[in-house]
Amino acid sequence: MFRIKKLHIFILKQFCLLFIATFFICQFVLMMQFLWQHIDDLIGKGLTMDVLAQFFWYMGLMLVPQALPLAILLSSLITFGNLGESSELTAIKAAGISLMQAFRGLIAFTVLITCVSFLFQNNIGPKANQKIAQLIMSMKQKSPELEIPEGVFYDGIPNCNLYVQKKNMDTGKLYGIMIYRMTGGYEDQAIILADSGMLQSTEDKQHLVLSLWSGEWFENMRSQEIAGNASVPFRRETFAAKKIIFEFDGGFNMTDGSLLANNARGKSLEKIKNDMDSLSQVYDSIGTEYDKDLKTLFFKIGTLDKKNLQEVSRLKEKGGFDYDSIKQKLTEDERRNTINAALQSIKREVADLEFKSIITATGDFYIRQHKIEIINKFLLALSCILFFFIGAPLGAIIRKGGLGFPVLISVVVYISYYILDNVGYRMARQGSWAIWFGKSLSTAVLAPLATWVTYKANNDSVVFNKDLYMNFIRRLLGLRLTRGTYGKEVIIEDPHYLQDVELLTEISEKITAYDAHHNLKKAPNPKKVFFEYREDNEIQQISEQLEGVVDDLANSRDRIILGQLSAYPVVSEKAHTRPFERKWLNMAAAIVIPVGIILYIRMWMFRLRLEKDLHTIRENNQIIINQIQAKHLKA
Repeated sequence: MFRIKKLHIFILKQFCLLFIATFFICQFVLMMQFLWQHIDDLIGKGLTMDVLAQFFWYMGLMLVPQALPLAILLSSLITFGNLGESSELTAIKAAGISLMQAFRGLIAFTVLITCVSFLFQNNIGPKANQKIAQLIMSMKQKSPELEIPEGVFYDGIPNCNLYVQKKNMDTGKLYGIMIYRMTGGYEDQAIILADSGMLQSTEDKQHLVLSLWSGEWFENMRSQEIAGNASVPFRRETFAAKKIIFEFDGGFNMTDGSLLANNARGKSLEKIKNDMDSLSQVYDSIGTEYDKDLKTLFFKIGTLDKKNLQEVSRLKEKGGFDYDSIKQKLTEDERRNTINAALQSIKREVADLEFKSIITATGDFYIRQHKIEIINKFLLALSCILFFFIGAPLGAIIRKGGLGFPVLISVVVYISYYILDNVGYRMARQGSWAIWFGKSLSTAVLAPLATWVTYKANNDSVVFNKDLYMNFIRRLLGLRLTRGTYGKEVIIEDPHYLQDVELLTEISEKITAYDAHHNLKKAPNPKKVFFEYREDNEIQQISEQLEGVVDDLANSRDRIILGQLSAYPVVSEKAHTRPFERKWLNMAAAIVIPVGIILYIRMWMFRLRLEKDLHTIRENNQIIINQIQAKHLKA
């Protein structure tokens, strides 16, 4: 036990040094990636050094939980790669210590890092995330005319939601503009549509001027005197050009943190759970009110008197309203006014439904984000353990240290994890996938990989043995090694020439008999190939006898004999008989017709090659027999 404890300390020292170095490298890389995403928010804004210092400080704190798993992956891979490359891992196994026993010290250390990562995410990370989001929003608002995105609603301007279909970065013009402007609530909202416009700051940076061209203005005219049940009057205006002035301080001012109240990443677990209850209660009540409004959308039942209700019921029993007869009683102007009023009513109701759908969709979006963040805090911490059981076994299998191959493997694994996690997060955030499925996608894919490489490493598998894969590719493509026989400098025992001549003569006779019994040039019978397989022991015996003769004659000093030995082909003993070793695989290949045809043609090619190989062997046998009889048997 004392020796194992010393081993754990030895491995842990190597790992910790590498972990510290790789952590700062990973932290730097992630910070550069995050900085590149927000480089437009920093350049050309005239930000002071203290603002930039806060940005980099909170950015570094926010990215610590993401850097920890990558650092564990890289450092564990390098640590066990170095141990394998210096044969220290072989010595550890030779001492009777299994790989899992060697992992114990690092497993305990990784579990500790996992706990630290979770505590960091739950206590320090949310504050850093809230601060960095507040800084980024403040930077964007410093020059909002440059930050309006395309195709989404922009809420960086107070009391205003601005939608831009397209913008020209060279001229600053905005196209396809839609504005929801609210000053005192929903009843006082104004909806502004314009073909094009331009947003600019005043010289004193205290106001924004929005110039609009070719548009319409819809605005509710509700006042305090109007009763709650009364219809809301509205105003409609069509304009060719119009300017709107917003109060806005263009200097750098820290945005109010209350605007980020729904930022789930800036909250601890306890805060997320409390806010989720509040959000669910608020949006459930809103949904209930909207449901009541939908039920009274077409018929205002509460405003109909008993006589009207009876008339409506009577008309329904007769089969509905006779609109044609009613239309004939109206004058042309009354018809036109009635149709226009109906269209305007429908447009108002559609706009109202669209607005309500945005509110309900926003509520669902916020609730989903809070649920996602709860799962993310646990999975991001557990990814430290997951990456350790990928990196350490891979290092033990690859046995390559340094920053070359391990860095390549780490980048591939982390990019795969990042892509899967990002795809799952986006699909879960927009509601296309279940939240648990989207957030656990990356873990569900990499966990079997970690289990597999750990199992292979613990059983001394040759997963990354390139010769194994090269042999598989050669068999698949029908390639084979060339035989090379060279003269030996020291020969302990001379060849048995007489015995070799007898064996070569016997091999030639077997080949002649085999040719007479098997016509290899003829297409094989598909039934016998896929369903009635029989082993070809004759070729196997010929190959074994030939290899024995070649090994014996390799001790000769005769250059002619050595040259002819190199000309012998390496015979494929089974490739000409059937595609696979197992009978059920052959039957399955026959059923899948395209695959079966390809394998059938491939096997026929092997038969033709075998026929050529047997002819070459027989010719070489005769040349070697003549040479032995001429020079060696007479002597």
